Amino acid sequence: MNRATAHPVSARSSGPHITEPRWPPFVAMVALGGLYAVLPSNVLGGMPRWLPFAVVTGLLIPIVITHHHANPWWNQTLGYLLNSFVTAAMIFALGSLLVEVTKHQITPQRLLQSAATLWISNILVFAAWYWRLDGGGPHQRSLTRGHTDGAFLFPQMTMHPEAKSKAGEEDWEPNFVDYLFLAFNTSTAFSPTDVPVLSRWAKSLMMVQALISLLVIALLAGRAVNIL
Repeated sequence: MNRATAHPVSARSSGPHITEPRWPPFVAMVALGGLYAVLPSNVLGGMPRWLPFAVVTGLLIPIVITHHHANPWWNQTLGYLLNSFVTAAMIFALGSLLVEVTKHQITPQRLLQSAATLWISNILVFAAWYWRLDGGGPHQRSLTRGHTDGAFLFPQMTMHPEAKSKAGEEDWEPNFVDYLFLAFNTSTAFSPTDVPVLSRWAKSLMMVQALISLLVIALLAGRAVNIL
């Protein structure tokens, strides 16, 4: 784990405190299941379009239950399983769509719609991974007040303690929206913009995300526009 502090944070203390709300990542996963449901069935390998949504929903139920029953190990394990599923589904759909393009077996309108769906999915998938992995995950981050260790150096982590106190950010820690913003910038600008990346695993994931975004924008969306 990389040390991500520019200044020591005096407000940091041990012991659990109020954790971030879990509904934003929950909504993101439901949205992912819905996005996969609008993809053409041939892009999904012939499986029913409702199946990815059903799998996502089926995994979200025990994730919510284990969170409310304070079982972090099972919650994190099921979270990894869910993230792995939506990632595999996205990569499989992208590969299938590229094959369809080379065979000229998909209409421009459907290709553009599928490319937009995969681009949005790419953002949500990697936001979920960053949120699930950074600093040991949401439960581990909630065990201390203030976020000073992690794979990403958020601007609040570099603020002087006095400045953080005046801004009311002494107990600041990232939540899902911060990772969603990071993933959006990576897919849009192919860089993390205002959040430097410290960990090798995070750099690897961001390279994969940027590559997927490049394939979707340059190859799929560009091809669809050219043949409209």
